[in-house]
Amino acid sequence: MLVINNLSKTFRGGIHAVQNLSFEVNDRRICGILGPNGAGKTTTIRMILNIIQPDAGSITLNNHPIAEESKNVLGYLPEERGLYKKSTIENTLLYFASLKQVPPAASRKMIEPWLERFNLGGMGKRKVEELSKGNQQKIQFIAAVIHNPDLLILDEPFSGLDPLNQILFKEVVMDLRKQGKAIIFCTHQLESAETICDDILLINKGQAVLNGSLESIKQKFTRNTLLVEFEGDGTFIHQLPIVERAIIEHGKAEIELHQGVSTNMLIQELIPNLQIVNLQKSAPSLLSIFTSVVGAENLSSDFLSQTQKELK
Repeated sequence: MLVINNLSKTFRGGIHAVQNLSFEVNDRRICGILGPNGAGKTTTIRMILNIIQPDAGSITLNNHPIAEESKNVLGYLPEERGLYKKSTIENTLLYFASLKQVPPAASRKMIEPWLERFNLGGMGKRKVEELSKGNQQKIQFIAAVIHNPDLLILDEPFSGLDPLNQILFKEVVMDLRKQGKAIIFCTHQLESAETICDDILLINKGQAVLNGSLESIKQKFTRNTLLVEFEGDGTFIHQLPIVERAIIEHGKAEIELHQGVSTNMLIQELIPNLQIVNLQKSAPSLLSIFTSVVGAENLSSDFLSQTQKELK
């Protein structure tokens, strides 16, 4: 179990990267740390990894303060991948395991089962450079978990993967959760977080704006929200007086109505302008919750573009 208490970090020039941040990552739970670039996610992860030291606050893992020796129970998949391209897959994994004090005899026994899990069985003698980008990412993931860490930190683990490999990675992550791992999942992709995370920490400008279980957060922000599938141009939905907020993409719209507005009132506005394919009540998405808390104007254009959504 990871416990962060009142963590703060300020850099030169008075930049408050992290401000009084507190949260927990429990065993058998996946905690999504989300937010735009510059929110403080990377600084927080570096402090957990003991790469940089906080100015204030504490970090404990399994009731012990994070220290140099903690690296042997931490697993980290960085966003910027880095492998030894001329090395064989087997030697690469042996090397990463040795950095975590795993004896060669023990790590050799684990390599082939992990390769088979990622559909790479029997390929240990091949060089890393012979693999596709997606398969290299599998090796990087194995390197992060081969020492059987208690806490696993995954930074954009699905970036660049095709849909089938995304499913495979998600299955492996869920299996690790079942084994009792505490897992941190850092991403810009809020939709991915919704499918895999138990808990959510939304950070903006170095501060936690939301922190809790995904279920409780959605319950808290459940309002008069509808999910509409349609044919036609739905951009006008943003301008409807009865609409509080709308997220529109590829013939789908998540629409939050003003208090007191009925579903029938919305239908009457939509029917003259487009064909409704499906309409149902919907729990709010993480993106709509995040924008309602911090405001779309406070989110970076990079964050919004990566969600590939159109916001009101």
